[in-house]
Amino acid sequence: MTLLEPVQVWIDSFPVLENYSGIIIFILRVIILVIVAKLLMRLGNALIGNLFSVEQTRFKMESRKAKTLDALLKSVLRYAIYFLVGMAIIDALGVPTSSIIASAGIVGLAVGFGAQGLVKDVLTGFFILFEDQFSVGDYVETAGLSGVVEEVGLRVTKLRDFSGVLHIIPNGAIDKVTNHNRGNMRAMVDVSVAYEEDPDVVRSVLDIVASEMAADTLTIVEGPRVLGIADLTESAIVFRVWARTLPMEQWGVERELRRRIKLAFDREGIEIPYPRRVIISKNEIKQED
Repeated sequence: MTLLEPVQVWIDSFPVLENYSGIIIFILRVIILVIVAKLLMRLGNALIGNLFSVEQTRFKMESRKAKTLDALLKSVLRYAIYFLVGMAIIDALGVPTSSIIASAGIVGLAVGFGAQGLVKDVLTGFFILFEDQFSVGDYVETAGLSGVVEEVGLRVTKLRDFSGVLHIIPNGAIDKVTNHNRGNMRAMVDVSVAYEEDPDVVRSVLDIVASEMAADTLTIVEGPRVLGIADLTESAIVFRVWARTLPMEQWGVERELRRRIKLAFDREGIEIPYPRRVIISKNEIKQED
């Protein structure tokens, strides 16, 4: 028995591979199927991209939702083409696909016990999309991670954090979502000044900075407002400034508020407290006595 005999027995078990001409025909069919699959995938992706393009969208929906549906439909199309090509290759081998489809229920039941995680991922993905929990471009926190949503699929969701790292999260692991892109966001800055400063003067300076900021910044939708004294600490009086901004703009507004407040305090000579240490020597105590 040679090493090629088991291979020949395996080849002869398929009706279409009974001779070398059958092998060549089978290879040609597979090549044609692969080429057709790639063409269909490119054509389908182009049609889906044109259907949900931000500039020429045919549906009245937000751009983030359009991008989410675009990525989802492309993912479904890819899996559907893979399945059809696989069935066509099996059919080219001469194996009756009808019997495979008929037994799919029994096989699916058997596989289902080992693929419960996959089923959970897919079902959760459907609920995420139908309930519109988040969309592509939203900044979210989920599964102990945070980042901007790059893709929402049936099985996984991809987040990219501010450091550039891409996190791929199974949808089944998403049990709670914090979305930072739904509605206006809050910007809040606490400003500490020394106890020696006049609170009324500090309040008037902050009011001027807040009104200038409101006039210059388009990302602010309400405020800024000086709420007043928020705390009295051991070494400082703490004033609080509050505003509402467009989604994802709250951090930039807070940084700009701090910058303008620091410059205004420098112009008015208002002191910001810093750690101090007073040292009294023994000689000074004796002299006082």
